[in-house]
Amino acid sequence: MKKLFVTAAVIITMISCAEKSKIPVYAWTGGPGEATDQELMATFKNYKEKGIDGLMYNGGHNPETYTRVGKLVKDAGMEFHTWIPTMVQGDNPKLPKDLYAINRNGESAFDKPAYVSYYKFLCPNKEGSFNFLSELYGNIAAVEEVDGIHLDYIRFPDVILAEGLWDKYGLVMNEEYPVADYCYCDKCVGDFKEKSGIDIKAVEDPSKVQEWKQFRYDLITNIVNRLAKVVHEKGKKINAAVFPGPSNAMKMVRQEWNKWDLDAFYPMNYNDFYLKGPEWVGDITKEEVASVNGEKPIFSGLFICPNPENKTKENDPENHGLLPSEIETAIRASMENGAAGICLFTPERMKPEHWEAFDKAIHADYSKK
Repeated sequence: MKKLFVTAAVIITMISCAEKSKIPVYAWTGGPGEATDQELMATFKNYKEKGIDGLMYNGGHNPETYTRVGKLVKDAGMEFHTWIPTMVQGDNPKLPKDLYAINRNGESAFDKPAYVSYYKFLCPNKEGSFNFLSELYGNIAAVEEVDGIHLDYIRFPDVILAEGLWDKYGLVMNEEYPVADYCYCDKCVGDFKEKSGIDIKAVEDPSKVQEWKQFRYDLITNIVNRLAKVVHEKGKKINAAVFPGPSNAMKMVRQEWNKWDLDAFYPMNYNDFYLKGPEWVGDITKEEVASVNGEKPIFSGLFICPNPENKTKENDPENHGLLPSEIETAIRASMENGAAGICLFTPERMKPEHWEAFDKAIHADYSKK
């Protein structure tokens, strides 16, 4: 009889553990704005209860903000990663204008940014850019509550926009246009000529020069790997939001991210931006996992539709995204193709119907595929 009781207890324990099993989930969010500690804690506890394990939190450049918010996030039981743009920087007295990237037309990203006013990209080939970012990330990585630095906009501007955005900006981007092609500053042009013997300004169509593409991939890779050393020396993790692929990432924003010395990658697998259904998330996740030989975790970034009832009427693709009926497909496709987990953009966009489908999907068993 005693043996039966022991066996029953083991079975109950196994069932309980199975019921509690869950895939890792992260989320991009930010603040704190005017929110009180009590309001923030209520939000963070709610996220934790819904199944979120860690936040990529955008709170500006002040380490004190991350000290305050980080304590609350950790008390709520989640990881705390600071989500801070890298190459995109606004007007800052610490950043002289000659640090900003120059397009093929000779225009500064500071004075004439491509597409939108905030696209003020630094040149990754300037030592001043690295020094600014090294100090920024080093100071924030030193905050005790910070688990990791999460890089964003760690790239050049989109020389090719995702096809789902073409109508929004009134463009057809089936080639690289000078206005969005960076960087042609004197240092980049000079360094490339010294390395390759090619004067890129004398080339009729620079987009055909593979060495020029690789040179710029390497510029981003180099600054990422230098920043990784800074953060790792503080004993913290470093990861990044990247474009899908890296085939899309290389073509669109010069990110050869599978060569970066980071601890994890969060590709923005936003299927609507590529005019694809949720099944595409699985195809691109498979490529991403293979690109790092399965040696580093890939957390599949999922773009949530904020107003599902209006999606078909919404012209702006940035208000599109996964419907409640699609979120399970996207999560399953990610996990069955090797993702270590997922990342939501954003929990604030999730409707009750999303959360219901999400809850089922994150507790499913994907180990038997």
